[in-house]
Amino acid sequence: MHSDAVASRSADPSSSRGGGSPSIDAVSLAIIEQLQEDGRRPYAAIGKAVGLSEAAVRQRVQKLLDQGVMQIVAVTDPLTVGFRRQAMVGIDVEGDVDPVADALAAMPEAEYVVMTAGSHDLLVEIVCEDDDHLLEVINKRIRALPGVRSTESFVYLKLKKQTYMWGTR
Repeated sequence: MHSDAVASRSADPSSSRGGGSPSIDAVSLAIIEQLQEDGRRPYAAIGKAVGLSEAAVRQRVQKLLDQGVMQIVAVTDPLTVGFRRQAMVGIDVEGDVDPVADALAAMPEAEYVVMTAGSHDLLVEIVCEDDDHLLEVINKRIRALPGVRSTESFVYLKLKKQTYMWGTR
C-alpha cells in the first residue's frame, strides 16, 4: 500500500484512452513512470533521469496535470483514515448507461466508476464511514437512480493490495 503521493490516471473520461486523449511523447511517459515510482521525487532528480532541466520537468508535469493525464495524490488505506467500509457494486441498467454512470461519478463516496461488458453494466467502488452509510448509499441513492434495474454488492473484508504502478505504454 502506498501512502506517498503517486501519479495515477485521471478518472475523467475525456482523458482516458480511446477518444480524445492528448498525445504524450516518450519523455512525458518517462516522467509519469518516475512519478509512479515516487510521487514526491524532486523535479531535479526526474530531470536527470529523463534528460531535461528541472524547470522543463516542472512545466511538463503541470501540463500533464492540466490535461487530466495524471493526478498526484496521497493514496491511503481507507481503514486507517476513518472509512470502515468499502464495497464494489455491480449495477445493471435499463436503457442508456451514460446518465447512470454520470450520476454515480458525481457521488462523493464513489471512488471508481467503470462501464463494463461483463455481468454488470457498471462497476462502482464505494468508500463509506460504516455499514449504515453504505446501506444508505446503495439503497437510497444508487437504487433510486432512474434506469438502475438491479445491484450486486461485494463488501471488502480486507485490502491486500492497492497500487498505481502499471507504468506506461
